[in-house]
Amino acid sequence: MLSLLGGVLPALLWLWFWRKEDRFHPEPRERVAVVFLVGMLAVLLVLPLEKLIFAMVGKNLSLLAITLWATAEEIFKFVAIYWIAFKSRDMDEPIDASFYMITGALGFSALENTFFLWNLIGDGLLTQSIITSNMRFLGATLLHTASSATIGILYGLAFYRKKHAKRVALVLGLGVAIVLHTIFNLLIINSKENIFFVFAGIWVVITLLMVAMEKVKKVHS
Repeated sequence: MLSLLGGVLPALLWLWFWRKEDRFHPEPRERVAVVFLVGMLAVLLVLPLEKLIFAMVGKNLSLLAITLWATAEEIFKFVAIYWIAFKSRDMDEPIDASFYMITGALGFSALENTFFLWNLIGDGLLTQSIITSNMRFLGATLLHTASSATIGILYGLAFYRKKHAKRVALVLGLGVAIVLHTIFNLLIINSKENIFFVFAGIWVVITLLMVAMEKVKKVHS
């Protein structure tokens, strides 16, 4: 229960914050809840693949292993959110893509954080779990948000264009998301003593994405 609360509540707090970005035409709460839960489900689907990657190439935390982990997480997140949100009638304005991608990413982060805390609390490291929860609230959760938001923003910019342009936007966005995720993981692993500088970089990316989202809101047919 402690692990679940520590993982889900911070994600819900971020969801409340991002939902204000779509306050003029809010999405149905039922759809938002489903997308959040689907994001959580994506964690369960990607875990076996990540274990396989670790068994094959991940023992030394090589660049290949880190890239494959980031790729697997971003693809599973995207596919899950795409089939639930992008195919629905609720996706009726450019900014919706960013909001749903962020919502699914927060669901993914919520369960991922829960598993991290579960291991710590299970080992009796309650204090360490609190620190980890706060660190992931500021870092890993925002990473998932930033990477997924990138896909939504590029799709939103192509929202009124032809299907081919939308597909290109999605592929490009997914590629950028994978690169962001990989870079962040590499920095975390190699810059443990300067972790707050890494988090500061994520905050800069989030700020730039918020500016980009304002641009998306102004896209018209």
